[in-house]
Amino acid sequence: MYENDNRIVMTLDAGGTNMVFSAMKGAELITDQIRLDAVNDNLERCIGTIKRGFDLVRGALKEAPSAISFAFPGPADYKNGVIGDIPNFPAFKGGVPLGAILEDIYHIPVFIENDGNLFSYGEATMGMLPKINTALKSSGVNKCFKNLIGITFGTGFGAGVTIDGRLLTGDNGCGGDLWLTKNSIYPDLIAEESVSKRGVIRAYCEKSKSNDSALSPKDVFDIAEGLREGNRAAAISAFDELGRVAGASIASALDIADGLVVIGGGIAGASQYILPGLCDVLRSNLNMYGNQCVPMVEMEVFNWEDPVERKRFLDWPDKFVQSPVSKRKVLYHSSRRTAVAISENGSSVSIMKGAYAFALANIDNTQKFL
Repeated sequence: MYENDNRIVMTLDAGGTNMVFSAMKGAELITDQIRLDAVNDNLERCIGTIKRGFDLVRGALKEAPSAISFAFPGPADYKNGVIGDIPNFPAFKGGVPLGAILEDIYHIPVFIENDGNLFSYGEATMGMLPKINTALKSSGVNKCFKNLIGITFGTGFGAGVTIDGRLLTGDNGCGGDLWLTKNSIYPDLIAEESVSKRGVIRAYCEKSKSNDSALSPKDVFDIAEGLREGNRAAAISAFDELGRVAGASIASALDIADGLVVIGGGIAGASQYILPGLCDVLRSNLNMYGNQCVPMVEMEVFNWEDPVERKRFLDWPDKFVQSPVSKRKVLYHSSRRTAVAISENGSSVSIMKGAYAFALANIDNTQKFL
């Protein structure tokens, strides 16, 4: 999708520490990434930094860009391009029409969206969804997925949902958010308290009975791998806790969106310690009165990163049933399945691809919001 499109879109990965600018054409980067220090507490300097970054990208292009499209962290009125009260960017307190400001400067359309949404859109249009559908087709399976739940494990618990090529934004711009769902292990807390960098560090310190606040998730991963001194069992358990809390939240999303699950973000590098617990929760049962139980999700869950499970997922035999009043045979997908996969592009690239596709879909008026 858009791999042969000649239009250029300038993009930005807006983080609280760094801002990374680039441009894409044909769904590929065509400029070097330009990294500038973020200024998040002074509006004039922040907008000046954003303008400087896009000016540098524009100066490296041989053709005029068709649009600007980028992700911003946190809640905002993305439809109208207004950035509001975001903890990482206090300069925007009260609401700043960033989209309109950039349109007035560059005289091209500007599109801003939540980073979790654009991750989902990038994976749905040019990531794991088409890759898995291609694998199914190559295996002779007459099944095509159209829905995707994108999850990012990083500073926070990011999420976005794409349904049949359309981004679920919701009436208030909150569609697809999971960070505020109930924490399945600590019911008085939100899920993000476990599914985040701070969650991994807290869990490790509690389980190892240590108080090393200087640790990073990468440090905890190295302890789990035996590459750094520390409590290896506690490190593995910390990632397992993240996976189990995330799994409970993802189950609720799967019950509504019913599609593939793709995970990215920096902490996804510890997937070998996260996915087993996450999938265990998705495969668990819930009780009913009368000692009956039902599965937490209606479909069978497969870990795409496990070669054995991937082979089983792709071994999806087509079944046909015959009409009792004629000889007509009808395809019957009696098996309901989903796969949980780790992003191959990585969250940053998927977000940029999502931003690129999102801009062109809006320009072509093919992006219909849910």
